Amino acid sequence: MEKLDRRSFLGAGAGLAAASAFTIVPRHVLGGAGFTAPSDKLNIAGIGVGGMGAHNLKAMSGENIVALCDVDHIYAAKTFAEYPQARRYKDYRELLDKEKDVDAVLIATPDHTHAVITLAALRAGKHVYCQKPLTHTVFEARKVAEEAAKSGLRTQMGIQGHSSDDMRKLCEWVWSGAIGPVRKVAAWSSICYYPWGHAYWSSQLGVRPAETPPLPEGMDWDLWIGPAPMRPYHPTYHPLTWRSWLDFGCSMMGDRGVHTLDVIFWALKLGAPETIEASCTDLNDETHPVAGLVRFNFPARGDMPPVELMWYDGLMPPGYPGIENSRLLGENEGGILMEGDDGFLTAGIYANSPMLLPQDKFKGTLPAPESIPRIKGSHEEGWIAAIKEDRPACAGFDYAGPLTEMCLLGNVAKRVPGVKLHWDAASMTFKDNEKATKFVHKAYREGWTL
Repeated sequence: MEKLDRRSFLGAGAGLAAASAFTIVPRHVLGGAGFTAPSDKLNIAGIGVGGMGAHNLKAMSGENIVALCDVDHIYAAKTFAEYPQARRYKDYRELLDKEKDVDAVLIATPDHTHAVITLAALRAGKHVYCQKPLTHTVFEARKVAEEAAKSGLRTQMGIQGHSSDDMRKLCEWVWSGAIGPVRKVAAWSSICYYPWGHAYWSSQLGVRPAETPPLPEGMDWDLWIGPAPMRPYHPTYHPLTWRSWLDFGCSMMGDRGVHTLDVIFWALKLGAPETIEASCTDLNDETHPVAGLVRFNFPARGDMPPVELMWYDGLMPPGYPGIENSRLLGENEGGILMEGDDGFLTAGIYANSPMLLPQDKFKGTLPAPESIPRIKGSHEEGWIAAIKEDRPACAGFDYAGPLTEMCLLGNVAKRVPGVKLHWDAASMTFKDNEKATKFVHKAYREGWTL
């Protein structure tokens, strides 16, 4: 399992897997940290607004967008133009220091800066919406979840599928016993970042580009690097290809993986895995593997049996005997297949279009009754409503932290392929494997800290 070329890896992967109404009162009467009257519009600041943050802000535009922060003002220029009244910053620390009236903060920066910015915002008393994955390391995810719990603020991770009716429907099917106890699950995204982001400007994977082009006008590279080790600017890192670099991103496991594994984590009431084992294509010290396969094993939870979860990273799962080749099994954006004692359940990357299989067996089956409240509006609007109504959002950091931990443990396992790792969640260490434990967290550049 240690090293495989992509063709051999596909075959190996198949073998491994076979097995309410509210009272409107003035804001000043309510008082209290972190609470905003539903009669008021929130004052929202966006940090990292050139990419996905621009989309998130549009869904929040019914509120007051009062401040925007991005280290690259040229890349973020279009978003700045959308909100001409918003004050502009490059350094999130300056924004948090000066914008005392900001109620809530959107964070959509590269993965490696999520934790430092999120913790700073929480400590400044701001509600936080942070894009997925919540953090860059397992340790950071635990730390952010703990800080959010202490703060009493309303938080949300940017996993928009978690607000969908389809995801709720799928959970209700599982909890009603539609397919019986679930013992095996496959989840996948067959797309990968190769060659996009994998040292695109060089001839070899894992080799940093030698060129040192001039820094784009209006960009602060030191702030973009943040807590990561310093290196010269190059367009292979910013703006689009940072996800594949170990110092900056969490690759497919932290990108599509968080979305796809969300419904599995929720429906099967997963927590920390007991063991993790991975195989992957060639390793290097700079970029994530092009493709990987990760096996998680979870213990029994209440009346749910132990379950094996296979994640196909940049790969498709094998066929399943007796199951028709549904459109979702061929959907390279990603999907899931749950194997229960009484049938199968498949869905797309965001738990979209869930389907019970075999179709003939479940034809005419009545859906499970609704037991999970539906979300009105977008994922972002759900977070805003939670702030105004002073209640938890649906994907708060109490949920998003453990989900992110699970996904990032998959990245750790890929750094030590071929080894079954035994995870001790309480101590955040792997039993008898110091090498793997070193990947649970990282060192920060001088001047940066949690």
